[in-house]
Amino acid sequence: MARTENNALLEKKKEYFENCPGCKIDRLNEEQRGVPYRNLSYIWTVSLCTALPISSLFPFIYFMIRDFHIAEIEEDIGFYAGFVGSSFMIGRALTSFFWGWLADRYGRKPIILIGISSVVLFNALFGLSTSLWMALSMRFLLGCFNSLLGTIRAYASEVCREEYRSVALSVVSTSRGIGMIIGPAIGGFLAQPAEKFPNLFAESSIFGRFPYFLPCLVISVYAVGVLAACWWLPETLHMHDKKVSERCDSFDVLEASSEESDEKEYVTEVKERKISKNANLLRNWPLMSVIIVYCVFSLQEIAYAETFSLWAVSDKKYGGLSFSSQDVGEVLAISGFGLLLFQLLLYPPIEKILGPITVTRISAAVSIPLLASYPYIAMLSGITLHLVINCASILRNTLSVTLVTGLFILQNNAVPQSQRAAANGISMTAMSVFKAFGPVGGGTLFSWAQKRQVSAFLPGDEMVFFVLNLVQFIGLLLTFKPFLAQPHE
Repeated sequence: MARTENNALLEKKKEYFENCPGCKIDRLNEEQRGVPYRNLSYIWTVSLCTALPISSLFPFIYFMIRDFHIAEIEEDIGFYAGFVGSSFMIGRALTSFFWGWLADRYGRKPIILIGISSVVLFNALFGLSTSLWMALSMRFLLGCFNSLLGTIRAYASEVCREEYRSVALSVVSTSRGIGMIIGPAIGGFLAQPAEKFPNLFAESSIFGRFPYFLPCLVISVYAVGVLAACWWLPETLHMHDKKVSERCDSFDVLEASSEESDEKEYVTEVKERKISKNANLLRNWPLMSVIIVYCVFSLQEIAYAETFSLWAVSDKKYGGLSFSSQDVGEVLAISGFGLLLFQLLLYPPIEKILGPITVTRISAAVSIPLLASYPYIAMLSGITLHLVINCASILRNTLSVTLVTGLFILQNNAVPQSQRAAANGISMTAMSVFKAFGPVGGGTLFSWAQKRQVSAFLPGDEMVFFVLNLVQFIGLLLTFKPFLAQPHE
């Protein structure tokens, strides 16, 4: 009789709550098989939308600051440009946790739509900037309302079946990496169109009077398309009332009682799950340890991105490659294509076999000797140089994004769904703070290294890559116990 009642309650446990969007997604995932291409396409387009505004200004920010006539001497242009670049990260650091909290309370979809709308508005206004303060304000506001990356990470881990979560998170990383390549291409090719394409754009046109508006407009138009497409974005947050949640937990206990040998273990698990819903995220060491490791690797990543371009275009007599901006663009484009293929085809099965922690450690370890070889790559020339640096760049970018994707998986596994967006908000806040200092630190390090070409210890650019490797090694050490903790620990 008791068994019959339990079975009846178990059937009721599987009741479909029609008004809960999270239940709809769970039921859809149970019924469907195969790769969820539609949901992955949403994740791809939204992640690309948040990456493009971050990197698109790099090629023309020097000239924009010059045209503001704010710098008294040419050497001061880089100083002001650094503030414009950092204002976005500062804005994002101040508001990421707030947007994550809202996403956990009101759903992922409205926060994603707000973030996309901010790209449409503030990125276009940035292109129309006529003063340094307007440029700073627009970038700061864009960062404040750019809630996409943290929320889309939480969304990616929820919208697919469990076996496809690594694919979804790798799509986030890959799309972001591609955006960091396409963005500078858009900014470099479309900025100052009246000078580059006088037959198409007159000096008296809006693009002649605002020479940096066109690349910003193109990205904003893309964001409008993403905004329209995401109107049909499925929500993933479970929105049960307290009675429903308590009833589900009671069903979990009844289900556990049907398996007497596992009853105590299961009841304990249910209790821990109920406690975790109200747990303080700052006291969740598995989460905080992953975030700290992520910040260390993010600092190294942004510093590498800053110094790589400087190193590639610097003269060979200073240890550089003597590349043109076009050569650098080709290297980035090729590495982006290789990154796309790896993340979509190879990363998911590798992560499934090795696990996210092992993948992260291997990626960090292999990156160290790779970066150490860069000063010796500069000794090559001709087709050999181009071939080797392209291969090295593909491997480096692949390892970097693989490392970050593994940390994304660990981070989302460390919290329940009810706290997932808030956890990603904390991660984005901390990472943005580190990334605000990364470009300044990388540029300062490179400038200092250029002045010590005849030093006996790590002369010139050898010092740059040594310091980058030192940060990478610290991050690698932090991926081991007792620092990095697993959720079950």
